[in-house]
Amino acid sequence: MEQRHWHQLGAEQLQSDLNVDPKRGLTGDEATLRRKEAGWNELSEGKRISPITLLLNQFKDFMVLVLMGATLVSGLLGEYLDAITIIAIILLNGLLGFVQEFRAERSLRALKQLSAPSAKVVRDGKSLLIPAKELVPGDIVQLESGDRIPADLRLLHTSSCDVEESALTGESVPVSKHSRPIPTAEVPLGDMKNMGFMGTMVTRGTAKGVVVRTGMNTEMGKIADLIQNTEAQETPLQHRLEQLGKILIIVALALTVLVVAAGILHGQPAVAMFLAGVSLAVAAIPEGLPAIVTIALALGVQRMIKRKAIVRKLPSVETLGCASVICSDKTGTLTQNKMTVTRLWIGGRELQVNGEGYEPSGSILTGGRPADLKNDSALRRLLQGAALCNNAEIAQAETDWSRGKKKVSVQEEITWELKGDPTEGALVTLAAKGGVTQQELGESYTREKEFPFDSERKRMSVLIGDRSGKRTIFCKGAPDMLLEQCTRILWEGNEIPLTGTLRQKVMAANEGLASGALRVLGIAYRELRPQENVGSESEAESQLVFIGLTGMIDPPRREAREAILKCRRAGIRTVMITGDHGTTAEAIAQQLGILQRGSQVLTGQQLSNMDEEALDKAVDSTSVYARVSPEHKLRIVKSLQRRGHVVAMTGDGVNDAPAIKAADIGIAMGITGTDVTKEAASLVLNDDNFSTIVAAIEEGRSIYENIRKFIRYLLASNVGEILTMFFAMMAGLPLPLLPIQILWVNLVTDGLPAMALGVDQPEKDLMEQRPRGAKENIFARRLGWKIISRGLLIGFCTLAAFWLTLRVAPDSAAQLAKAQSVAFATLVLAQLIHVFDCRSSRSIFHRNPLQNGYLVLAVLSSIVLMLVVMYVEPLQSIFKTVPLGMREWALAIVFAGIPTFLMGAGSVWGGRRHRRRGGPGRFLQSKPNLSA
Repeated sequence: MEQRHWHQLGAEQLQSDLNVDPKRGLTGDEATLRRKEAGWNELSEGKRISPITLLLNQFKDFMVLVLMGATLVSGLLGEYLDAITIIAIILLNGLLGFVQEFRAERSLRALKQLSAPSAKVVRDGKSLLIPAKELVPGDIVQLESGDRIPADLRLLHTSSCDVEESALTGESVPVSKHSRPIPTAEVPLGDMKNMGFMGTMVTRGTAKGVVVRTGMNTEMGKIADLIQNTEAQETPLQHRLEQLGKILIIVALALTVLVVAAGILHGQPAVAMFLAGVSLAVAAIPEGLPAIVTIALALGVQRMIKRKAIVRKLPSVETLGCASVICSDKTGTLTQNKMTVTRLWIGGRELQVNGEGYEPSGSILTGGRPADLKNDSALRRLLQGAALCNNAEIAQAETDWSRGKKKVSVQEEITWELKGDPTEGALVTLAAKGGVTQQELGESYTREKEFPFDSERKRMSVLIGDRSGKRTIFCKGAPDMLLEQCTRILWEGNEIPLTGTLRQKVMAANEGLASGALRVLGIAYRELRPQENVGSESEAESQLVFIGLTGMIDPPRREAREAILKCRRAGIRTVMITGDHGTTAEAIAQQLGILQRGSQVLTGQQLSNMDEEALDKAVDSTSVYARVSPEHKLRIVKSLQRRGHVVAMTGDGVNDAPAIKAADIGIAMGITGTDVTKEAASLVLNDDNFSTIVAAIEEGRSIYENIRKFIRYLLASNVGEILTMFFAMMAGLPLPLLPIQILWVNLVTDGLPAMALGVDQPEKDLMEQRPRGAKENIFARRLGWKIISRGLLIGFCTLAAFWLTLRVAPDSAAQLAKAQSVAFATLVLAQLIHVFDCRSSRSIFHRNPLQNGYLVLAVLSSIVLMLVVMYVEPLQSIFKTVPLGMREWALAIVFAGIPTFLMGAGSVWGGRRHRRRGGPGRFLQSKPNLSA
């Protein structure tokens, strides 16, 4: 039964198939039997993971296990402060991960809240109010304005019934429902106008329907099932850090073993070499890396909040930086979600309307000049009809004038909001732009009777009386249906017969406006005779005078086009996925620059006929998907991922939740988004604005580059420490650094400078580069070479400074202590100079070293800490250091600067030589092909 196309069936067939009398409904006993078969009308949450299991899962990561090992080693060495620090880091990261996953698993619980708590049903011939979960297939449900539909219904009767389905279908305006069968078998959800779906809201009128699907068999249940069976993606950052941790452990342990073995072979004491080796291992493993990553992400989150983006899952911040495709909803994200009249047609002439949203400021233009509102009787009549045949209102939103100390002008503070249907709101705003306000009309006119909009008539009419006793019918509706009731037309200010030729002109104008993706409504009127009575719709809507046409659209956001262009420069494709009609979606996509040459539009119907292979071939050339279902959205995201893309998916409705969860980065709307969508998302837009996504991507790229900067710094420094010891052992020299000095170097240089790199300013060309690949290695783009080359030079220069100092008196214990102090100072200074080189992808000479004030302060504080252990007597005995003279300081400073300035000079010389040869340079190579 569940596979039946219920929308195709007539009333008699429904009654027979479901074995129910629409007037009497089911009996109580029959309902109980059916409930045993169909189950409760509620959404299943699936298998739930206990909070304790979620918490324990956070400590299974490879890097966490390595850090636990480092904690044990630090404890055995007596470095209890290091051990406590590492434990704190492990617990902090575990708790953060637990909170993120626990919140994510609440998606289905939020989805359940969309189900109606109760339903009005007919049972045993009586109208009853029962808990919605007790509904069964065959129940007769009564609906009225404000009701949430409790199950999937086939509507049996409707009266001016409109249903808000945007959360399920993405349709931008409420859908008018009817009860007639729809003959076509495969119909998109948005076009099933004789069906009501669980979780959607009745906004106007009444209806009666029979339950055809309950619980997990409903369309909402299918979405719940998709969410349950959609795995959240591991972020590229998580994958890279796990990969990095494994590499670090293997390399660090291998080099440490070599150092210890070389030292013992050259006659060094085994115990001393073991302690030195363990100290090197602890220093080589950057146990602070997860903490610094967490801090960098957290600070990035704070910056994003200021830019109207709220991050719910920390690792997803960085994922934005490698997004290569943004799949965006249309309504409210790329558009304003405010219907606006932009064009008029009156008596053979076309007029333009400017102004945005529901703010009644703008002008009506004819031929590029302001229309004559006082003397243009036809235009004024159309504006009167638009405002009077209307149930919507626009009003100034309430403003908290007390907020903030800075005075803001009234012009900046006033915002306008709609109360009522978006289409009617657009007409009220149009009238106000022409000086015809509701307040003015309310003083002069009185509504005597209303004939509501009906999906069969496709018209609405009102009877209006004025102070003089004159009465007028105003009617608005679908142009083709309205024309059938008109016998005359306003043409050049006069009422003339509506001939066949003039009818063709009206319909041609209608088609012209509709081809521009405008929603077109016609407006007509009739002045009643003094004693004429109007008792029915047919009496009111006859012998009408046609005034003109209004064309409206949900216009694109002004900032969205610029943001999409910025994305294209950054090598990021923008794809529109909407439940709206193809014509509307295509027109908006062209205005925004999404639909480029060679790209195509696909509909949900076409997607249903494609297998996975065909879809994979089509996704790279498709920029607009229209009239799609939740399953389609999920298929599109997965297809793009199979093609190697990192996908950001935006949405606001329940229908978007499965795709948002499956995407690499799920983005929900903060204003219009449902709780389900927000719970499934990693990022929530506070202003529902596409340009905020671009700002978040810029932050994401900046955060990832900063993570690479401090990885480059930490690893080059650690390589330098290991190689200093390795070269010394291979050369048969004494230990250039003692274990306690190695640990102190690690503490002084790895902490504050690395954290300061985490908040470094981005380079200027950040958003001119193509997105990095999802599988890009953390050491890509020559980072591995930079780490090894700088580490080699730091190690060689540190050892050179040590040897030059030691050779003055090789057998003197005092001279050895001085040489070790010189090596200690050289190593620390080399790393602190190198940290400024890490700020640029090119060299230290390409950026102002004083730009990052936090880094300057961190380096100065590290230098002070180094001097403290060298010049404070109690600490000298602990760290085995001695004060240095001018000669030793000069030696240490010169050798410390060689690695950074030698490589920097080589980079500058190489770049100039490359440009003289006519090479494009790295910057130009990174620019995307805008025609792609």
